[in-house]
Amino acid sequence: LSAKLEAARLLASFARIDGERFMNITVQEWLDQSVSHREVKEFVLAAFRVATYTNAPALMSAGAAIEQLKKAQDKSVLYLDRGWQTLVDGLRIAAEGAGVLIETEARVEAITRNAAGGVSSARLKDGRELKASTVAIAASPSVVVELVENAPSTSLARWAREAVPVKAACLDVALKCLPRPKATFALGIDRPLYLSVHSAAARLAPDGSAMIHAAKYLPPDHSDSSDLVERELESLLDLVQPGWRDIVVYRRFLPDMVVMNAMPTAALNGTRGRPGPQVPDLPGLFVVGDWVGSEGLLVDAALASAKRAAEIISETESPTLAAIV
Repeated sequence: LSAKLEAARLLASFARIDGERFMNITVQEWLDQSVSHREVKEFVLAAFRVATYTNAPALMSAGAAIEQLKKAQDKSVLYLDRGWQTLVDGLRIAAEGAGVLIETEARVEAITRNAAGGVSSARLKDGRELKASTVAIAASPSVVVELVENAPSTSLARWAREAVPVKAACLDVALKCLPRPKATFALGIDRPLYLSVHSAAARLAPDGSAMIHAAKYLPPDHSDSSDLVERELESLLDLVQPGWRDIVVYRRFLPDMVVMNAMPTAALNGTRGRPGPQVPDLPGLFVVGDWVGSEGLLVDAALASAKRAAEIISETESPTLAAIV
């Protein structure tokens, strides 16, 4: 009873917690300071995992986790009909309507630099060179370092060294029907597991059929074999949707997905310590993504950093721009 009362008080006051005060302490440190009961700590950790996809309480910034969970409580999540492709298609239509030239399957080999150290062009694998005074790259820190000439001598190399990727193992199954129609969500408290029937909230499957996503939030030092993790997720499906194996239309197991390219750690002051989008020691270069900027996590951070980069670039007089995704 005392643990339930503590959990109720914490949930009731959570919206008033200022996460900015806790950017430089870890989730575990914050829980040890703020919560007495072990059961409540485990419950809050589960809530942090589902809001941030991160299973690293000894590393992650408590402030970043708190602010993300507050957003999840306030606005919840929107599931898109037909999935992420809906968002991608909408962005492409808007970009082309604004005069953006989009070229697919044009692999970038290098971002070249001029004598002053600034951006000069984007060199493609087919030999073409696109002259550009400004380049925005939407990629992971390690990929940015690989693309940019002489990157090891810039802050890009440090950003790549400091990045701790957030990963998850995912099992997606498409079923002819849902064995237990009312069992649409499960969240592990004692284990870092998640299951959701996304087709119950959006049009992701034909009428009468179902799309289920199961995941395990992986710690940075995880060493379990992919076979063991896959069996663990199958057991979760057995528990929530018994009989699913007999009605599978399609299944996909992704054992080591990168969910977020760099965790906002307490050691780097949470989201306040993230880079960019403007690279300070490489004129004309911008980075955008879920590891960039002080605003939000995951797709929120990706879109916010892209918006901020666009604002800065638009203030430059007639930039020649190449955006590399």
